[in-house]
Amino acid sequence: QVQVVESGGGLVQSGGSLRLSCAASGNIESVHSMAWYRQAPGAQRELVATITSAGDVNLVDSVKGRFTISIDNAKKTNYLQMSSLTSEDTGVYFCNAYVRPIASTYPRYVWGQGTQVTVSS
Repeated sequence: QVQVVESGGGLVQSGGSLRLSCAASGNIESVHSMAWYRQAPGAQRELVATITSAGDVNLVDSVKGRFTISIDNAKKTNYLQMSSLTSEDTGVYFCNAYVRPIASTYPRYVWGQGTQVTVSS
């Protein structure tokens, strides 16, 4: 079994910062990449940031210059540092890990349960 658990969400004022963490655990042979998605109320889930185990990063334009993503391969954990938050950043943030389970030939995507981020204006 592979599990992905997010943490670090909460309520923050506009202009503030939060750091989200996402940890993958269980029978994992390797982590290929990890990503953050967010879903605002009434909206579709959107990709925010991705990082590979090699450290290659992609960020959606709306968060460039405000968010950074990093990965600790030994801990199978990634961190999304969010700053200069606005109400547009409010939503449930989901982590998605692309991992190869032990004794499995192919990697697969595993979703976390999500963590709520609320930015008050």
